[in-house]
Amino acid sequence: MRIAQVAPLWERVPPPAYGGIELIVSFLTDELVRRKHDVTLFASGDSLTQAELVAAIAEPIRGNDAIEEPMVYEMIQLQQLLERIESFDVVHIHKWIPPLPIAHLIKRPTVYTMHSNFGKDHRKLYLRYPNQNFVSISKAQQELAPQLNYIATVYNGIDPDRFPFVEQPQDPPYLAFLGRMSPSKGPHHAIAIAKKAGLPLRLAGKVDSKDRDYFEQEVAAHFDDDQIQFLGEASHEEKTQLLSQAIATLFPITWHEPFGLVMVESMATGTPVIAMGMGAVPEVIESGKTGFICDDVEDMVKAVSQIDQIDRLRCRQRVQQHFSYEAMTDGYLAVYERVLASAPQKVA
Repeated sequence: MRIAQVAPLWERVPPPAYGGIELIVSFLTDELVRRKHDVTLFASGDSLTQAELVAAIAEPIRGNDAIEEPMVYEMIQLQQLLERIESFDVVHIHKWIPPLPIAHLIKRPTVYTMHSNFGKDHRKLYLRYPNQNFVSISKAQQELAPQLNYIATVYNGIDPDRFPFVEQPQDPPYLAFLGRMSPSKGPHHAIAIAKKAGLPLRLAGKVDSKDRDYFEQEVAAHFDDDQIQFLGEASHEEKTQLLSQAIATLFPITWHEPFGLVMVESMATGTPVIAMGMGAVPEVIESGKTGFICDDVEDMVKAVSQIDQIDRLRCRQRVQQHFSYEAMTDGYLAVYERVLASAPQKVA
């Protein structure tokens, strides 16, 4: 099968640090190549891939001070896709804002995966094109735009082998938080939980410019050298170390989470997750078995005291069985075959 994978240009594929979408695209693309498919990846020029790479920009947009207008490179990427469109059997687009208004120009079966939530602004665009082929990353994601043509739900998958299993976490114990320093991810709640539980908390993640004031006032104001430590934006190795040695990872979200890759990465190391029961959380965590699904901060504090009840090996096994990149690739291949089978046949 000849497949085009169209990635965002904001981070490298795979990302050196933060970048869940680009990590998923990397796993999917390389596994498709390993399975002998002919894959072309449209991404930034510094991307590392086994597929053929087509780059609209040498380096990612994020943090690139030389870029004055990001949309220019988005348009160049679409033009590159259209120039090569006859080379593909199916096109898979992973863009935040997909090229739906020019969908009629992409004359090949096309699949769209939205990796974030359908906010009110997103819905204004997506609902104008309800008959396109959409793939959700959780059943919960569909609830925010149920009118769309969802042809499948395919859970995100990782490579568990890149997350070594740790049977016995570090002593003295600590709690972990990994994610953007934004209100939706809830690092302020993680700090409150750690303080009430009387345990150290180690936080890692990026700070977007729009969240700088929140970060300084609600998060950074609590940092010290003893209980609340901030590690900055973590590399893969630093992320793995943080998660694997914790007694639990806190996931105190305040929004309708469409998936939550951090939960899977944490469980892969054996570390259970204590999470707010919003969005896709109940699809990822088995409450009482691979972590705890909670209703509020006080419930999460209580769950910390019960974390010894969780079997760390079961956490890893859940990832291996349900959230591997092999399972994800199986799901997307089934999607590609479905859209190909339903596409109009070309007249010879």
